Amino acid sequence: MSARRRRLGVTALAVLAPALVWLVADPLLGHPLRIVDGAETVDIGAVPVVFVALLASLSGWGLLAVLERFGPRRARAIWIGVAGTVLVLSFVPFIGDGMDGGTRVSLALMHLAVAGVLIPGLAGRPRGAEAPAAGGGPPGRPIRVRPPRTS
Repeated sequence: MSARRRRLGVTALAVLAPALVWLVADPLLGHPLRIVDGAETVDIGAVPVVFVALLASLSGWGLLAVLERFGPRRARAIWIGVAGTVLVLSFVPFIGDGMDGGTRVSLALMHLAVAGVLIPGLAGRPRGAEAPAAGGGPPGRPIRVRPPRTS
C-alpha cells in the first residue's frame, strides 16, 4: 500500500472518529452539544464536527508532507511535536465558560479521537517498512558481526 493511500485512509478514519463520538453523545444519549456565548447559542451538529476534523486532518497531512520534502530526516519527530502541541492547545477553550460538563467532555473526546487516529496513523511507518538497523546503519542493511577471534 502506498503512503498516499494509507494516509488517505487515516484521514478518513480521523474524520469518522469524532463523528462517532458526536453520534453517541447527541442523538443516542440525548445530550445536545451547545456552546453559549453571551446571548447567542451555538449548537454543534455533525456537519461542523466532520468539517473541522477534515480540516485538521488535511492540515496535518499537508504539514507532514512539507516537512518530509524539506527535512526528511527529522520530519516525523518535528511533526509529532507540532501535533502534540496543537492537541494541548485545542483544550484551552474548555477552560472558559459557555458549555456544560457533558459538552466539554464530548468535545474533549472528539479532540482525542482525531489525535488518536492522526498522530500514530500519519507519523507511523507503513507496513513492511523496515526499522533502522540496531547499530545505527541505514535501514534494510544488515550489520556484519565478526565472530570472536580464537587464538
